Amino acid sequence: MVFESVPDTVRLMEVGPRDGLQNEKTVVETTAKIGFIHGLVAAGVRRIEITAFVNPRWIPPLADQAEVARGIRREDGVAYAALIPNMRGYENATKAGMREVAFVLAASNTHNKKNINATTEEAFQRYVEVAERARADDIPFRGYLSCAFGCPYEGDVPAKNVVALAGRLLELGAYEISIGDTIGVGNPRQVAALMRDLKQEVPLNKVALHLHDTRGTALANIVAGLEEGVRSFDSAAGGLGGCPYAPGASGNVATEDLVYMLEGMGIRTGIQLDKLCEVSLAMERALGRELPSKVLATHRGGA
Repeated sequence: MVFESVPDTVRLMEVGPRDGLQNEKTVVETTAKIGFIHGLVAAGVRRIEITAFVNPRWIPPLADQAEVARGIRREDGVAYAALIPNMRGYENATKAGMREVAFVLAASNTHNKKNINATTEEAFQRYVEVAERARADDIPFRGYLSCAFGCPYEGDVPAKNVVALAGRLLELGAYEISIGDTIGVGNPRQVAALMRDLKQEVPLNKVALHLHDTRGTALANIVAGLEEGVRSFDSAAGGLGGCPYAPGASGNVATEDLVYMLEGMGIRTGIQLDKLCEVSLAMERALGRELPSKVLATHRGGA
């Protein structure tokens, strides 16, 4: 791979407080979650997904969703988002002060049934109603398209399914579609091929990559995405993450590792790496376990 042109900047979406904490066995105290969010913003994060307004029976670690949303100090120039599964979630999120939301649709029918108890088409129709309401309320929303590179239940996922669903989500009015490798099975050639297919139908400035590092390929896959023109990426501080409805899914690509790589390539992220590592180390202490970020390990050891 040889870059013909390296972008000056990219857009990052920090998903640690939501996607990162949703699968943890240790339930983090609300005050610690709020401190985590404040610390990430202080480190330079400008887009952050703070929680999910889902039934607490589904995701107990995020049962304090409203308390977190109401408890954070909102800074100018920072976009705070929450995941919502349906209209009820949307209403609860906006009542708690959220001014950006996101929803997730899998490219796999079986995963949709396991994750949100609906077929792909049923789930999409739920989001039609949410999208109409969000547009009326002037609330920007983002669409997640998970299992785009493989499904834990169905195996390979046809690229044409991903392209078709991405186009439909954009037609609903989503400002960006985050294409997810939920179980971390993708490789750089596969990422490049899917991005080429996508850009035949949707503009890549509306596409983000959300890559889990289950098999250690996330950074390589991000480079492949960069080469094809993707300029937006999701990551989680420390490499937190996992999906309770995707067996085998491990953490997201670590924000520290991604920032280190991008800044070393001359691509600005706006994030201060030392401050970010301090925030992630504090979350390690709250969870009582080491997080998988490679860069964080060098700070843990004082190097």
